[in-house]
Amino acid sequence: MSTQSNGNASVVPLHEFVLVGFEGGLEIQALLFTVFLTLYMVTVLGNLTMIVVITLDARLHSPMYFFLKNLSFLDLCYSSVIAPKALTNFFSSSKVITFAGCATQLFFFSLLVTTEGFLLGVMAYDRFMAICNPLHYPVTMCSSACARLVLGTYCGGCLNSIVQTGLTFHVPFCRSNHINHFFCDVPPLLQIACTNTTLNELVMFGICGLIIVSVTCVVLVSYGYITVTILRMRSTAGRNKVFSTCGSHMTAVTLFVGTVFVMYAQPGAVESMEQGKVVSIFYTLVIPMLNPLIYSLRNKDVKEALKRLSQKHTAM
Repeated sequence: MSTQSNGNASVVPLHEFVLVGFEGGLEIQALLFTVFLTLYMVTVLGNLTMIVVITLDARLHSPMYFFLKNLSFLDLCYSSVIAPKALTNFFSSSKVITFAGCATQLFFFSLLVTTEGFLLGVMAYDRFMAICNPLHYPVTMCSSACARLVLGTYCGGCLNSIVQTGLTFHVPFCRSNHINHFFCDVPPLLQIACTNTTLNELVMFGICGLIIVSVTCVVLVSYGYITVTILRMRSTAGRNKVFSTCGSHMTAVTLFVGTVFVMYAQPGAVESMEQGKVVSIFYTLVIPMLNPLIYSLRNKDVKEALKRLSQKHTAM
């Protein structure tokens, strides 16, 4: 194994990292394990339920629920990229993750989270077209258009993931192989780099800021027009239904954008890892758990679909 000099530090090629995770004794680790396991199980159950219900119920085969099914799929996937490894590390003495495993985890996490951000913007546009341009909606949001929009969100997520992962693992690591986090993410990895990471931080802040601003603008403009249209409605029942659907989406967007901004798009995010761990729990486990609850509890169509499927299952 070759060793190169870089100022006062030695750059040694790393083959593995250690995920430090959370401090505390056995009781604290057991408590955190229980919390993580509960959140993850509810996340898997809730999102799988949404996917199955939307797939099996023909009345939910519309663009809005097509996007919602994809949102549940993303929530299920990116929580699964993080949670299983974090759960095994709570009672592991080594807490080791290979270099390739760390890069893979970062790549897919960045891909899925970025894709979800773009998808939330697409969902706002879908509601705008459905409510403000109902006559053009069937043509504008046909099945092929919806598929292209979802494909576009994945392409945007993949591009960001390639840039973030490539830049992060291009820097040499020499301070330590201990990552002060419970999964591989850009900020804690930059902390153990032995070179100037200003470019990496600027790229991270810039890209994340651009994504947040673009998604927020699409959502705000869409819901601005939607609000004006709702206020013109004469039907109270129709107005309440639209408010319920749009309220669910706005709740999901606010939770997602707020936590991502705190973690990635503000100066000092790289240094505040203890705060970052708490915020990371929120957007890696809590938000994916809450999204199915937000959309199902406030959505009459989903609740009726669940009743129909349960009655059909009981009859069988």
